[in-house]
Amino acid sequence: MVVINRRINRAVILAAGDGNRMGQLTRNLPKVLLPIHEEEPLVLSPIRALDAVGIRNIAIVVGYLSNDIRRNLGDGSQYGVNLHYLENPQYLGGNAISAWNAKSWTEGEPVILCMGDHIIQTEIVWRLLSTKIITDTLCIDYRPALRHDIEEATRVALYEDGCIRDIGKKLKSWDALDTGVFLLTERFFNAVEELARLRGNSIEMSDVIRFMVARGHRFNTCDVSSCSWMDIDIEEDLKLAQSQGALNGLRL
Repeated sequence: MVVINRRINRAVILAAGDGNRMGQLTRNLPKVLLPIHEEEPLVLSPIRALDAVGIRNIAIVVGYLSNDIRRNLGDGSQYGVNLHYLENPQYLGGNAISAWNAKSWTEGEPVILCMGDHIIQTEIVWRLLSTKIITDTLCIDYRPALRHDIEEATRVALYEDGCIRDIGKKLKSWDALDTGVFLLTERFFNAVEELARLRGNSIEMSDVIRFMVARGHRFNTCDVSSCSWMDIDIEEDLKLAQSQGALNGLRL
């Protein structure tokens, strides 16, 4: 029987970006509201995955066309969850800044963080919650499917114990791909704040991980290689997801 870590009872979904790589599709519509299955929006995938494991207190960090997201999703009651909205006025910066906007809301407690433009199988979150030690953790895929564009994916290099040695899109030597699902502690949010003071707002989640690792923090990983997930980056990704009728529990 899988033992779920009940110290983690809230989650954050990043949905602030302008989705400019989608071209005209996101000119008047937030990327996370693009329809995937039966007109249901992309962001419902992480919402449903979280709900399925019993995490129903969810903060959504919004920015670009934020009122559209608020109107579409409401308070979350129609999906059985409780949605809170956190505004990121600097949404054109890196996604780590969006994450940092959730720091106060987390109240120092560990949280699950998902990307609003990723389709994820519920099993990914189950596995993350079944980890015994609560520490900063990234879900990784050692055996990415053909649908994943390796050139665009964030790559992860590991130490022998499975902790992150390096991370980034341009790594030539790597072991797995970043799936965009995290367990984060207050230490991560403090690192974002410190790095932003040094480098400004153009910092990504990967930048923060490298910063932490350079300072001796062991950033853990969770193997979700047999699970399905998909990062919707460009229009071709969207069309593939739509053609498969994917939203949650997907098997693309």
